[in-house]
Amino acid sequence: MGCSHSVHNETKKSEKAMKAAVLIQNWYRCYKARLELRRRQALNIFENIEYADEQDQMQLAKFFAFMLEHYVKNKSSADNLPKIFNPEPKRKSDEETIISLIEVPDTYYGPRLKFPLTFADVVLLIDAFKENQILHARYVLEVLLEAKKILQQMPNIIHISSTVSKELTICGDIHGKLDDLFLIFYKNGLPSGNNRYVFNGDFVDRGQNSMEVLMVLFSFLLVYPNDVYLNRGNHEDYLMNMRYGFTKEIMQKYKQHGAKILHLLEEVYTWLPIGTLIDKKVLVIHGGIADNTDLTVLEQMKRNRMRSVLMPPLVPAVFDPRHGHFSHELPPPAMLAMEQLTKYEWDQIVNILWSDPRSRKGCYPNTSRGGGCYFGPDVTENILTKFGLKMIIRSHECKPEGFDICHDGKIITVFSASNYYEEGSNRGAYLKLSHDTTPRFFQYQSSQITQAKTLHERVDIVENAAFRILGERMIIRKTNLIQAFRKYDPNDTGKISLSDWAKATEEVLELHLPWMSLCPRLVKTIEDGYVLYNMGFKDLPVVRAPKVAKAGMVETLVRYRSDLKIIFNIIDKDQSGLISMDEFRAMWKLFCSHYNIDIEESHVDQLAHSMDLNKDGSIDFNEFLTAFDVVHRATNKL
Repeated sequence: MGCSHSVHNETKKSEKAMKAAVLIQNWYRCYKARLELRRRQALNIFENIEYADEQDQMQLAKFFAFMLEHYVKNKSSADNLPKIFNPEPKRKSDEETIISLIEVPDTYYGPRLKFPLTFADVVLLIDAFKENQILHARYVLEVLLEAKKILQQMPNIIHISSTVSKELTICGDIHGKLDDLFLIFYKNGLPSGNNRYVFNGDFVDRGQNSMEVLMVLFSFLLVYPNDVYLNRGNHEDYLMNMRYGFTKEIMQKYKQHGAKILHLLEEVYTWLPIGTLIDKKVLVIHGGIADNTDLTVLEQMKRNRMRSVLMPPLVPAVFDPRHGHFSHELPPPAMLAMEQLTKYEWDQIVNILWSDPRSRKGCYPNTSRGGGCYFGPDVTENILTKFGLKMIIRSHECKPEGFDICHDGKIITVFSASNYYEEGSNRGAYLKLSHDTTPRFFQYQSSQITQAKTLHERVDIVENAAFRILGERMIIRKTNLIQAFRKYDPNDTGKISLSDWAKATEEVLELHLPWMSLCPRLVKTIEDGYVLYNMGFKDLPVVRAPKVAKAGMVETLVRYRSDLKIIFNIIDKDQSGLISMDEFRAMWKLFCSHYNIDIEESHVDQLAHSMDLNKDGSIDFNEFLTAFDVVHRATNKL
């Protein structure tokens, strides 16, 4: 009897323990689901703001066309054009001789490379980069020059064959994240004749080690030109680098020879292939396709004429049905010396570099990025059928898990930069493709900073960073937001409904975010479903600016600071980093004219003179712009 009673009690305890375990498990799953929802919401904020920035970048193309048209109409020659629009005739200079004149001092303790490079040289380079050493400018230039020689011999779209014994590894965006590149090599092995790689563009920008990533990839290309393949991405573009950080990185690391590196790098970019075709069945391109994507045209065009997506052809291409090809009208005399693609060819490459897949059928403008298009499953099916393809592997979009499959498995996205927006924001991935074209995915996450933090702490880091950036976006549109709110408040009560607040915010920011759910994190006071918009925002940044700057001008400069940096770097003809007062006034007037910005010229003059601290008639424009910093700090004022 006692034994039976004991067994019964033990069974009850066991059942209670099981129920408790199930309850805890269910609670933890719900807890993780809520955290994952917060993380994905933060990623949605990051992505929308990133695409809005890229849209601003693509809008510069219209400005450059406007500026060029302005100069051509008002000047009798191209002498006054910025160098970017009026390139000097190419001179036959011995680049190797110029590079050889750059001495490597005895005090330099970094890797000393010998050409032609060997596998041992690349290993030496990797070991040096792991120790945070900087490669000397002479070796950087030599690697770039040798890489250009190799790339010039390659077709626009590289055709490769798979083998039964050798898998092919395909990596997406790296974006200057050296830790991710080394983690891939650690997990998958270094590139070699038996371990082939395709790196699918966007090697640079955003991350802090773009130069090191580029040097490693180009070095492997030199050692294994038949086993390492590099596709061009939309960030292999010198004007994109001005906005997203690589230009700044180069000038900080190579002050004396930075200009030489940038000049040669601009050329190297233009020779990168725009795609890789595996077994004539799998197309690897950076962005995507459009309904008129034509691989035949892409393979035949002179890709090195695509200097930047921000420099579209100046003369539109016209299809001549009698001759069955595209031609264009005679350009202005000042432009006759400029080599350029036709508008049709330019559009083909832009779509390859910038487009994104979507579930909606059809092909329509990529309104988020401002360049390329969105393409649906029907477009994918048509293009694959037309060219006898099985699938398209692309990159270009950050995915929470590092990869994504859509369009019935015919479009695969692979993104290799983990922690892209913030530590803990996303995983990176690469894929391996076997002879039967079945992809296998491998995920990872570089976690040197976050490995000691809890899941909740990691999500907090990502979420706080997302709201900080969103706050910066809102503060630079402060005036526009207040005007939009007041449209929904005709009686000037200082409050509007939550739904009206969401509509007004979307109208101004155009970020396509769930504003109603975000509102409690952004505004200070909500009462009975109404937003007291006059009470201001929660912990939004404020703009610190010179006292002489008028409020409207401060907002304008902060809003367009990236555009202005690029424009003024371009018109700095002697690359001195100094802008004359006359250049400043002329370009600001042109900028305001194009963007329909109304600011008095006297305010521009007053501000410019206040920044000319040594009164020498010129200003360091980069320092000028840094006076308009977005500073994250709580404020009681809107």
